[in-house]
Amino acid sequence: MINCSQFNAKGSIQVKATVVIGVIGADCHAVGNRILDHVFREAGFDVVNIGVLSSQEDFIAAAIETGAKAMLVSSLYGHGEIDCRGLREKCQEAGLSDIVLYVGGNLVVGKHDFPEVEARFLEMGFDRVFSPETPLDVAVRNLHEDLGLVV
Repeated sequence: MINCSQFNAKGSIQVKATVVIGVIGADCHAVGNRILDHVFREAGFDVVNIGVLSSQEDFIAAAIETGAKAMLVSSLYGHGEIDCRGLREKCQEAGLSDIVLYVGGNLVVGKHDFPEVEARFLEMGFDRVFSPETPLDVAVRNLHEDLGLVV
């Protein structure tokens, strides 16, 4: 049964979902994290923000504790590929096989074509990969769609 928390402006039922956001690894870039927090709250999500310098285990523990439906992983310092490696497998081991995994930011060091970077992260089990240039409304719309929230 769907627990409906609000109606949107068009009269469609909109369901709230909990999402965990944070900045993975030794990355301390906090401004983008706060912006994501605000944008996803305004879009109707219950946001659990674990902040910066977060390990994979921090993301998983927060998702389990809160019953989150998605994890939004940020990385701006270029080491996202290293920090995110194995996250999908750890989620599966923790009983989070169905959790939606998003990653975005400046994910690798150096200049790379984004389709190549995207392919690497999709291969690692992420559901969507966002470049630094992705408009935030695209990520919000994608998450609503991927979670089937607007019925």
